[in-house]
Amino acid sequence: MGEAYIVAAARTAGGRRGGRLKDWHPADLGAVVLDALVERSGIDPALIEDVILGCVSQVGEQSMSIARNVVLASSLPESVPAVSIDRQCGSSQQALHFAAQAVMSGTMDVVIAAGVESMTRVPMGLPTALPAKNGFGDPMSPGMAARYPGVVFSQFDGAEAIAVKHGFDREAMDRFALESHQRATRAQDEGAFDAEIVGLDYVDAEGQTQRHLTDEGVRRTATLDGIAGLQPILEGGRLSAGSASQICDGSAGLLVVNERGLKALGVEPLARVHQMTVIGEDPVIMLEAPINATRRALQRAGLKIEDIGLYEVNEAFASVPLAWLKEVGADPARLNVNGGAIALGHPLGASGAKLMTTLIHALRARGERYGLQTMCEGGGLANVTIIEAL
Repeated sequence: MGEAYIVAAARTAGGRRGGRLKDWHPADLGAVVLDALVERSGIDPALIEDVILGCVSQVGEQSMSIARNVVLASSLPESVPAVSIDRQCGSSQQALHFAAQAVMSGTMDVVIAAGVESMTRVPMGLPTALPAKNGFGDPMSPGMAARYPGVVFSQFDGAEAIAVKHGFDREAMDRFALESHQRATRAQDEGAFDAEIVGLDYVDAEGQTQRHLTDEGVRRTATLDGIAGLQPILEGGRLSAGSASQICDGSAGLLVVNERGLKALGVEPLARVHQMTVIGEDPVIMLEAPINATRRALQRAGLKIEDIGLYEVNEAFASVPLAWLKEVGADPARLNVNGGAIALGHPLGASGAKLMTTLIHALRARGERYGLQTMCEGGGLANVTIIEAL
């Protein structure tokens, strides 16, 4: 089987809900990243054979095949096809898997994997909040209800259950959240994100056009007391908004090719996709699947966790990466070294490609070889991708 190489990786800086990116239509937000991949690689865009784009809330401005609309809003020719996929928070990580599988099989040579989510303009949960008609509209089917009687699937409940199961109290998760902001602040100050971010224009409160180049959600003056003072998400719970991922607008993308693609495009690879895994587990606790997914991915790759230089584990809630660290036996110093979604934001369908973009740049900047990325996903799913920096 052939290899899959990533030759370009880019993302927008995250925008807070109602913040700097509020005036950006999601199709245009995604198009900016596609154009950046073409510009940074210097390729002929007509050679792109498909765009696979993740997006979770595919309604409103993100409906009617958001992937195709992103292509039509970009500088890519109309001949470039596109498809929208939804694996919840892992949507654009799965887009990378599909793109890699396409080029590894030889059915395609050049594919873009990307993701976009405007959580300001298409709020989280909107698809299930649309009014039912004629009694229809509940995503819980009779068959599901029979298999899981009385169960309400909730990521908030799942995150709390993980905290209780693995013994993480409120203080431990608040401390983890504070460190996420501190690492992100340090990364911004050191320019760690500069090479990966695509700049966007926005109009500030004074009506002046500014350039959006930094993740807007980072709280540079965060304190443990401030985070500890926030109300819990669930009554009597251990998690708060301070130890959960931030609502975020953003997009990200990766240009994926095989050996033929490398020769045809005349580009140098940034990284090689080494291993891809996806699993399904308990949909009730829901967010614990990254643990066993990581174990399976490492076993299939013939690696140990000690062989991995850096890990990106999505900070959907602080309990998720903390449980992952504990069960996998990973080194906390290698985890989310430039901060995670608690500080930088979690633009749902874009987060998989966003984390991979950051991981690639961090590996190369630090001279590390292998990187591992994993995401907890609604419904008890998890993707793991292991890459080799080149």
